[in-house]
Amino acid sequence: VQLQASGGGLVQAGGSLRLSCSVSGITFSVQAMSWHRQAPGKQRELVAAITSGGSTNYADSVKGRFTISRDNAKNTVYLQMNSLKPDDTAVCYCNARRRLVTTTYDYWGQGTLVTVSS
Repeated sequence: VQLQASGGGLVQAGGSLRLSCSVSGITFSVQAMSWHRQAPGKQRELVAAITSGGSTNYADSVKGRFTISRDNAKNTVYLQMNSLKPDDTAVCYCNARRRLVTTTYDYWGQGTLVTVSS
């Protein structure tokens, strides 16, 4: 199983980035996908999630600025990040989760660094 995240980089405050996470080795369409981030000295936090059916939810801190989407034909989940702030600086990770009756399967990508300068 591989989750390959890309799209991070350095951007000025107010700018935009689009993260991508390409998934292989599992049936992408049945996975719940999410993006998480970990800022320096802080715990990892959920940023945005999308179910296999396309329902989404967001952390309050990114609502109205970030959009999560998925393309099942490309086995890829995206995170469009607009109006970026220095507080958004973090390593961003994608996650694939499948919950069965007795077991939950969790897979993580390697992380991509987002740096927002003021």
